[in-house]
Amino acid sequence: MDSLQKSRVRIYLSKSFPQLKLLPLRHFVSHIKDWVGVIRVSTPLASVAESSTERAARSVIQNKSTGLRAMLPFLGPAFIAAVAYIDPGNYATNIQSGSEFGYKLLWVVVLANLMAMLIQSMSAKLGIATGRNLPELCRKYFPRWVSMVLWVFSEIAAMATDLAEFLGASLGLNLLFHIPMLWATLLTGVTTYLMLTLDRFGFRPLEKLIGSLVVVIGLSYLAETFMSKPAVGQILYHSVVPWIGNSNSVLLVVGVIGATVMPHVVYLHSGLTQSRIVPRNDAERKIINRFSVKEVMIAMTLAGLINLSMMYMAASAFNGTGHTEIADITTAYRTLTPLLGPAAASVFLVSLMASGFSSSTVGTMAGQVIMQGFVGFTIPVWVRRVVTMLPTVVVVALGIDPTRTLIISQVVLSLVLPLPILALIYFTKRKDIMGVLVNRRITTVLATVAAILITLLNFLLIYLTLGTYFHF
Repeated sequence: MDSLQKSRVRIYLSKSFPQLKLLPLRHFVSHIKDWVGVIRVSTPLASVAESSTERAARSVIQNKSTGLRAMLPFLGPAFIAAVAYIDPGNYATNIQSGSEFGYKLLWVVVLANLMAMLIQSMSAKLGIATGRNLPELCRKYFPRWVSMVLWVFSEIAAMATDLAEFLGASLGLNLLFHIPMLWATLLTGVTTYLMLTLDRFGFRPLEKLIGSLVVVIGLSYLAETFMSKPAVGQILYHSVVPWIGNSNSVLLVVGVIGATVMPHVVYLHSGLTQSRIVPRNDAERKIINRFSVKEVMIAMTLAGLINLSMMYMAASAFNGTGHTEIADITTAYRTLTPLLGPAAASVFLVSLMASGFSSSTVGTMAGQVIMQGFVGFTIPVWVRRVVTMLPTVVVVALGIDPTRTLIISQVVLSLVLPLPILALIYFTKRKDIMGVLVNRRITTVLATVAAILITLLNFLLIYLTLGTYFHF
């Protein structure tokens, strides 16, 4: 075992067993055996041994590999984060916007996507620069009571996120295969748990699976584009020309922007990059971050194009045919069938299921990062999977309106969202924490403007949503 591998062993074990961090390496295994009785070697060795992906990345860093192939080892974390931007909650908002206002709100998707690129690139950079994730830094630098409050709110946000994602996948199974909603919910839970078990084989298999599901969603909406035949000129024009109409359009503008950046992936992205490819010096940190920024741009552009296609498909298929009141996924599916045929409706549900399965898996991953970072321990994945799916099972079992449930979950997320963004800006602008990857002044200014805008819009979303449903 060379010095780098020994260092990686110490990093892994010191994070897993903080009490041992001052012990010599040779004492680690014997102490762990005494405590747990049996040591599971497969997971530590999988994370300690340098994988083929890491070796390929080292080759790129040393200028031994160039061109498009040089990007391949760095692809993965941003595509996992991108899933949150195309989750089932986005389906409902984009479909309603396109149905009611046609192509006129496409510019909102573009604006929201640009803000997402900035925030996710900062989160990824934080992990690369510090070797820690955002929750870990909060625990280290903030008072304990602040970290505990952040942890509680973040766990609530994670459960609210899972509620929307579980409902989306379950609804897709229900509509496409006519599986009762309760059984569809349980099947979704089992499926996502099986996806999470891939993590025992290292980070790459799960990255590839989630990336494949993102591609499935993208291909589905590429097919929908050909089937719905949208007006290309209208798409190009309204993607760059802002338009604000009546109060209903304002509500949808707020909804698209305010619910775009998800708090759990702001935490998660730093966790995905913190030890994926460990830099040995500042020069390597700069190189890894440069590739990370490129990956974020690629992944978020793909997510943005999918969101655009959701909206312009609804504009062409629904608004263009006089169906201007499509406000939920079930109605959208049933309306698509006579308009574009059963094939288009089925493709729509396939993309919805891919979105629900992948985003729910990512939500559980984020929950583990949040707990480990804020309070220093984790629970088994299957326990988190069961606990976070319970609210969805209750909602389905009681027959509560899924649309209203989705709206309430978005309001909860809106309350929590400003916290991780403000913490992210605070840490990434500090040179003593970030070193050579500290924010440029313009980055901090733009991020602050985005944070203020998102925060104001989220509170406006809460006010308008609650006012609509509770009449005040």
